[in-house]
Amino acid sequence: MYTQSFSVPDGTEDAKSASLKAVPKALNAQDAALQAAFDARIDADGRIEPREWMPEAYRKTLVRQISQHAHSEIVGMLPEGNWISRAPSLKRKAILIAKVQDEGGHGLYLYSAAETLGTSRDQMLDALHSGKAKYSSIFNYPTLNWADVGVVGWLVDGAAIMNQVPLCRCSYGPYARAMVRVCKEESFHQRQGYEALLVMMQGTAEQKEMVQDAVNRWWWKCLAMFGPPDADSPNSAQGMRWGIKRISNDDLRQKFVDATVPQAKVLGVTLPDPDLKWNEERQAHDYGQIDWDEFWATVNGNGPCNKERLGARVKAWNDGAWVREAALAHARKQQARQLKEAA
Repeated sequence: MYTQSFSVPDGTEDAKSASLKAVPKALNAQDAALQAAFDARIDADGRIEPREWMPEAYRKTLVRQISQHAHSEIVGMLPEGNWISRAPSLKRKAILIAKVQDEGGHGLYLYSAAETLGTSRDQMLDALHSGKAKYSSIFNYPTLNWADVGVVGWLVDGAAIMNQVPLCRCSYGPYARAMVRVCKEESFHQRQGYEALLVMMQGTAEQKEMVQDAVNRWWWKCLAMFGPPDADSPNSAQGMRWGIKRISNDDLRQKFVDATVPQAKVLGVTLPDPDLKWNEERQAHDYGQIDWDEFWATVNGNGPCNKERLGARVKAWNDGAWVREAALAHARKQQARQLKEAA
């Protein structure tokens, strides 16, 4: 499940995709030459590095996507961090601490990658704290019991891996390189969640019911993680033209369903979709309709935990102000000392 996206061919561009232009026609010969060089690099499946010329629309798209990805990592620490003090054993506590710590590190990698595009971390965090910037809607739901923690690891992180592995081949170098380590660590997150559920499914009838209930509550939300249907995702085609996005929303969602069905069978749970069945002709699973009204309501700030999650991030930022101020004061002191010694 973790690396199969690498082997999926991107496919040939259709006429609609091939006709997309990165930016409007350049106004002068110099810009035209730069645009042509950029397009040639993208067409050759090459990498764009921070100091190289890029269209403004490409830069803005990357800033939006990478910063939202970073926001999702640090907000994603909250639903599981809530269970560190209540983990059922020392082993589970240690695993969960490591997992939450990883998510914080992922956020730092991604903020650093976004900073190479000319935006500051303060700007990105201001956008998050003001509610202007989005993050993954999946983290606006509560983790009600320990089974939820396992299901988040299995399904939420499993969906994240399916989304993120293709980003290791993103056309923007810093983002692609950051994703290599992120995906390796996410694979641990997915495995530990699945293993925790396997243990629970060998337990009491009540534990088995807890797992099934958690799967029932999270399944459809995880399918929505891949984004709206391709027909309703206006930015997807341009993202694929630029090599930022490698696989469409619907194709990623289908891959996730096909990979998860046999895992659910081994686990002994039922995925809550009466329309879920194997389609011999397509050689893939058919599945039911996602509630996109709920998805958009949550994205737009009306989910069950939106205010709680954002409030927690703002509080953490405000409570940590003295640490940032002390670090900056120390840096200024060190710089002044070095200048004095050099004089």
